[in-house]
Amino acid sequence: MASALALGLYARIEPWALALGWVGLVPWLAALDGVVSFRGALGLGLLMSVAFVAAVFGWFAGAIAAYTGAPPALAWLLLLLAAPLVQPQLVTFALARHLARTRGTASRGAAGAWQVALVGACVYVGTEWAMPKLFRDTLGYGLHSSTWMRQAADLSGAHVLTLVLVLANECALALARAATAGSRARATLRRAVGPASCGAALVLALMAYGAFRMRQLTLGRPGDAITAAIVQPDLSHYDRLAADHGTYGAVRRILDVHFSLSADALARGGLDLLVWPETMYPTTFGSPKSEDGAAFDREIAAFVAARRVPLVFGSYDVEAGQEFNAAVLLEPAGSGPLTFDTYRKTALFPLTEWVPPLLDSSMVRAWLPWLGAWRPGAGPQVLVLTVPDGRKLRLGPLICYDALDPRLAAAAVRQGAELIVTLSNDSWFDVGAGPRLHLVGAAFRSIETRRPQLRATSTGISAVITATGELLATAAVHERAGLVATVRPESRATTLALLWGNWVGPSALALGAALLFVPALVRRGSPPGWSDDRAAT
Repeated sequence: MASALALGLYARIEPWALALGWVGLVPWLAALDGVVSFRGALGLGLLMSVAFVAAVFGWFAGAIAAYTGAPPALAWLLLLLAAPLVQPQLVTFALARHLARTRGTASRGAAGAWQVALVGACVYVGTEWAMPKLFRDTLGYGLHSSTWMRQAADLSGAHVLTLVLVLANECALALARAATAGSRARATLRRAVGPASCGAALVLALMAYGAFRMRQLTLGRPGDAITAAIVQPDLSHYDRLAADHGTYGAVRRILDVHFSLSADALARGGLDLLVWPETMYPTTFGSPKSEDGAAFDREIAAFVAARRVPLVFGSYDVEAGQEFNAAVLLEPAGSGPLTFDTYRKTALFPLTEWVPPLLDSSMVRAWLPWLGAWRPGAGPQVLVLTVPDGRKLRLGPLICYDALDPRLAAAAVRQGAELIVTLSNDSWFDVGAGPRLHLVGAAFRSIETRRPQLRATSTGISAVITATGELLATAAVHERAGLVATVRPESRATTLALLWGNWVGPSALALGAALLFVPALVRRGSPPGWSDDRAAT
């Protein structure tokens, strides 16, 4: 419970909570060391997954209740029952660490303690790679509040930071044990030197690498800047708007708010790009379903033509009777009609946006009318636009859940994207830590790829994010705003995370498995009577 509370505070991703990530696991690690059976370790792993989900993702129970209409108690029950699937690494970590500690995998003494720590940390990170989680979260996200520490994510994503944090918690536990062992001062100091030195080295390594990378990026060759405006309308629950004002009245109100905020931003002058949020135009653009829809299409096109500024906005797309969640790039042409291009969302959120074909039936949909019916797009895509001064700009669009998958952002950048544009509608989880966690997850895509990002959401948190993960400008939850900021698109920067992806995940899993099982296999094949003590002699 102490660990869950500490990590729940750490998940707020604020500077004051940063230290909790380095020690938050310690109470749970101490409890794990107190169990003597495999069943006990399994129980503590399952218990920690439930406590962690309750402390860090409790807001999701409210989102389930609000979206589906289920009673809050049922929403909480479903969330807690799913906890081992939402956070499976806590269970595998507990089991691997217990086996390493009790089955003779590790040698005795300090060397054994280090081996146990390494097995646990590697299995923790390896499980997150092998079993991608619903929220794609990892402990490393909490280090976003440290400018220098977060920069190491360009090596292999935020899982590098998680590996460091888990090892540091093991050091903190060893240090606490040394300080409370009741030995003489000299013996206590001798036991404390190793874990203290290791923990300090981990912190200093992240800080030194971050300072080095920040200096490199600051001294890098500057590119041509663009100025963009991001509209956050603070409009949500379009179904309720339609129920109160009719479908036409709801779309009319939505567009009027976007037009007004955009006009205010354009009045400041010098804009190269406008960005509106995900599904802000809650119908198909370019394939109208009615005369009113066709009129709204023409109105959006006329706004772009009159202002002479490209627009990226969220809409729907349709093909062969199937609908897609889409980002539309609409830009004024030198002559003739306006042109537009479309990206279709690749990563759809389970059930609310997409239902596996095996479960998709009329009976299931009658029972759960809130199920989504979109189809996933073909994959990452680059949209090319011409800014008002004639330059070409290559955008990597991501829509909501897309931004939590590092592979999608990396693939777009490999295709030539110079700027990431993220559209999201976070209104269905607008209470609690959800919007902040989603923002930070998106910010790590900029660190990993070293591409700046424009993030537009319907109810917050919208932001302008630099290649170092800095939030240049933000609009808070339920703030109606038009953000205007200048960023420098990047076409040449590369990182290990771009080149190799999350190579730390599979490498850690392989190392953890080797440390866990190979020594036991070697002993099993040793001559009769052979023992570690005799080998040492």
